This record gives sequence, structure tokens and C-alpha cells, in this order.
Amino acid sequence: MSASPGKLYLLHCSGCHLPDGRGVPPEVPTVRDELGRLIQIPGGRDYIIRVPGASQAQVTDKELAEVLNYMLTEFNRETLGSDFEPLKEEEVMVSRPNILADPIKYREMLWQSYKQ
Repeated sequence: MSASPGKLYLLHCSGCHLPDGRGVPPEVPTVRDELGRLIQIPGGRDYIIRVPGASQAQVTDKELAEVLNYMLTEFNRETLGSDFEPLKEEEVMVSRPNILADPIKYREMLWQSYKQ
């Protein structure tokens, strides 16, 4: 039996992003509010799967989808679009092997495309 998404977040993500998701910017970005906007940008869903901490976490693809959905709904409820669709295991399975070499640079590129 797998742990709940909240427990998996505490085990695999909170060491850097902290239990409340605020992170330690700029090295460790917040996962509060910004992710809800980020996943609305083309490439944003793919990005949150491919960041090294997520893509290399010792969890199954299904568990990773559940943890990311937990982060989105727990910490980004107000910024998620009304058309938000939870990440699916299959989506994680396709994107996860393509780990981002420079997630900070990629994130900045996504934000720039959002602002244009």
C-alpha cells in the first residue's frame, strides 16, 4: 500500500520546498501559487514533471502524478485555472525520463513566454 500524496510530499519534497511549500528562493523556488499559473503555460505541466527533484524521486509514475496533483491543489488552489485537469500517470511516464539539466533557466524561459 502506497503512502498518501501528502506523506509522499513530506518525504520527498519538503526537505527543500519546506512543509508549507514556500521553498528557499531563489535556489529552491516556492511551490505555492506560482505552480498554478506555471502549468497554464505551454510546457509548464511537462516542466514540473521533469525538474530533477521530481523526475528522480524514488516513487512510481502514479505516485509522482499524485504528489504533483497534491501540490497543485494544496498550495495553488487559487491560481489553478477553472479548466485544470490533474496530471495523469501516463503523462508522467512520457515526460519523466527527460530530466531538465538546467531547471532554473528553463523555468525563466517559460515565464518569459508567459509574459509576452
